[in-house]
Amino acid sequence: MIHRDLLDRLPVRSALPALARALDAHGAAVLCAPPGTGKTTLVPLVLAGLTGEGPRQRVVVAEPRRIAARAAARRMAWLLGEGVGEQVGFTVRGERRVGPRTLVEVVTTGVLVQRLQRDPELAGVGAVVLDECHERHLDADTAAAFLLDVRAALRPELRLVAASATTDAEGWARLLGDAPVVTAESVAHPVEVVWAPPERPVRPPHGMRVDPALLEHVAGVVRRALREREGDVLCFLPGVGEIARVAGRLGDREALGAEVLQVHGRAPAAVQDAVLAGSSGGRRVVLATSVAESSLTVPGVRVVVDAGLAREPRTDHARGLSALTTVRASRAAGRQRAGRAGREAPGTVYRCWTEAEDGRLPGFPAAEITVADLTAFALQAACWGDPGASGLALLDPPPAGAMAAAREVLVATGAVSADGRPTERGRRMARLGVHPRLARALLDGAREAGARRAAEVVALLSEEPPREYGDDLAAAWRTARRGGDAYGARWRAEARRLEGALSGSGGAPPVAGDLPDDAVAGLVTALAYPERVARLRGEAAYLMVSGTGAQLGEGSRLRSAPWLAVAVADRPVTSASARVLLGAAIGEDTARAAAGALYAEGEEVGWSEERRDVVARRVERLGAVELASRPLAEPDPELLRAALEEGLRREGPGLLRWTAEAAGLRQRLAFLHRELGEPWPDVSDAALLERLDDWLGWELGRARRRSDLERVDGGKALQRLLPWASGDAARLEELAPERIEVPSGSRIRVDYGGGQPVLAVKLQELFGWQETPRLAGGRVPLLVHLLSPAGRPAAVTADLASFWRDGYRAVRAELRGRYPRHPWPEDPASAAPTRRATGGH
Repeated sequence: MIHRDLLDRLPVRSALPALARALDAHGAAVLCAPPGTGKTTLVPLVLAGLTGEGPRQRVVVAEPRRIAARAAARRMAWLLGEGVGEQVGFTVRGERRVGPRTLVEVVTTGVLVQRLQRDPELAGVGAVVLDECHERHLDADTAAAFLLDVRAALRPELRLVAASATTDAEGWARLLGDAPVVTAESVAHPVEVVWAPPERPVRPPHGMRVDPALLEHVAGVVRRALREREGDVLCFLPGVGEIARVAGRLGDREALGAEVLQVHGRAPAAVQDAVLAGSSGGRRVVLATSVAESSLTVPGVRVVVDAGLAREPRTDHARGLSALTTVRASRAAGRQRAGRAGREAPGTVYRCWTEAEDGRLPGFPAAEITVADLTAFALQAACWGDPGASGLALLDPPPAGAMAAAREVLVATGAVSADGRPTERGRRMARLGVHPRLARALLDGAREAGARRAAEVVALLSEEPPREYGDDLAAAWRTARRGGDAYGARWRAEARRLEGALSGSGGAPPVAGDLPDDAVAGLVTALAYPERVARLRGEAAYLMVSGTGAQLGEGSRLRSAPWLAVAVADRPVTSASARVLLGAAIGEDTARAAAGALYAEGEEVGWSEERRDVVARRVERLGAVELASRPLAEPDPELLRAALEEGLRREGPGLLRWTAEAAGLRQRLAFLHRELGEPWPDVSDAALLERLDDWLGWELGRARRRSDLERVDGGKALQRLLPWASGDAARLEELAPERIEVPSGSRIRVDYGGGQPVLAVKLQELFGWQETPRLAGGRVPLLVHLLSPAGRPAAVTADLASFWRDGYRAVRAELRGRYPRHPWPEDPASAAPTRRATGGH
């Protein structure tokens, strides 16, 4: 019997007339309805004519998550007084509950995309509801784009509703061709906000890591909420691992005074059903991921504890790593989460951050299309007939770099041709319902290992095993086969689905091989992630063929493997290497076969940082991994020259031989360039490296290794930069003399190494010299360092006449007693200069 009293009380009912008018006039509408208004349950039933309002038609409802799809179908079936699979059913990956009388079918957005590829017209379907479109999942955006194409070209009568609690209504309205926006008023009860930040700062999340201190604090806030408020507590955490750790900190039911339940996408269906059915007595604490933000109503919840974190996909294209990462949840997510406390009565939300921090949070979650790996999206777009996705109606365009990286993967796996068009193999891959990498591994692995075993390994890769299974994929495979846990049940169901999909994908039946299971695990993993094939290069340290370093954890069973196929890895912020979370041991033959597209053989001539010399070899490589090498007898002269130039750039011109005369010439030229500018050349390191051909070209052409450069006289090479053409080179000795003759007859070297040229000479050799010499055409006076008879500094002056007049008397008084055999005349300006002791004065 239909529960009409409940259906009539749902607040969204007041918006149904406006929604009907919008769909009649435009065929599409944006429905904004807060949580708890019934948009997920009443609207599809009304559109399908199952409440007695309007003609009957088939309606497809797309939900972003499997748990939400199942829950929505069960709720609608219950409201009709029926079981699931009668007039309301659902289809998620690996499970289908639909009968011949089904008019409302709830599917995941991924299933909808697959269905549109098989049947673009959606024959027999009158309306599609895209629920929770604010979450901006990639499959949801893709499905919306495909549906708009269908409406434009094939089914203009197909009705489309984009429904959400918090969304960019104007953006979706524009996307749907200026569709009307219909708003349902909220009847949510007031929710009090309690700011409950940790007493001491906690480390911000990075990668998948969350500071244990924050989780301890969240558990404490849950206990506080149980003391201070009535009703069940719903606690939001970013992932399964954090849920398990907080559950452990909360302790048993007796000590806590409440039953602890865990809700996430991997939770058994029985647990999910129990949570959604409500309490049978006693208080409950429901620890949940963001699956509980929307679509699901958890009965009895009056309190929400929000850790303020979420998981979003990120792709490191440079390292070939894709993973979820922990981020601060957006303000929109915070509103959604808080609203769960006010679904049935006034409630409270405890936010584990400060009110000031709240204002700095992002407004909405990042659209998945802007941050995720786009390989699967690119294949779907190619199969849809738009390889570049340039013609698809999308709220956010896919980033060009991510699409280029996706195209490379698809070309390498044979899914698309060089122009981006899907191959027959690519269409088969798209129909398998897994990431294109895994589809490639399933198709090619089945030929070597048989459909069943290939499907079992791919099922492990599509939903990675729990951490307690360990990091050895082959061992995890054996554990899953034995295990009776929830993961094992899901794994077996997915393996069966993949095996069936493989048989029905249009290919020839695969032939089972005789490879042992460990070899099959490694082969299938390597086929899925060829750029993550890695070779041992140290204690538990590996180098992937992509060029990324990888490290095994302490106690890993894989530590002795010479080669690995890495299935799951992440890179901690503080680490230069990726951390291997799941992998399989393989042999070199498997590495070569799986990553064969990255094999290269050729001559390598370059500067080795390790050897600090030119290395010329013929090398076999698998990407960045060197397989074998041998010395090259006759390397290409141009490559040699380029390698030597690289060495000079890395080590500087000091690589050459610089005698005192050569170094002095460089200093003199630097002085003239600084004081006079052109045509005197800049001889700084940077300038010399820019003009290697002009002054070192001949020597570079003859050199083959570092030792050849070390024999090159830098001074002779530098002379080629002198301004010979203008004739100024002839004035070098006049403008910046290497030596200056002093009154004693000595020729003293000038030091040009500082800011001002320096002449260091014994004081007695300058008697009679009145004028300090000036260089650079009279622009710069010499700085004279007057030395004692022992060669130690006695005075510094750039004005000798002034020194003889004012400074000499003090120097004479200090030094003549110490050096009585040297002359110390009363009038040095008229005395005879000398280089020798004369018996004193």
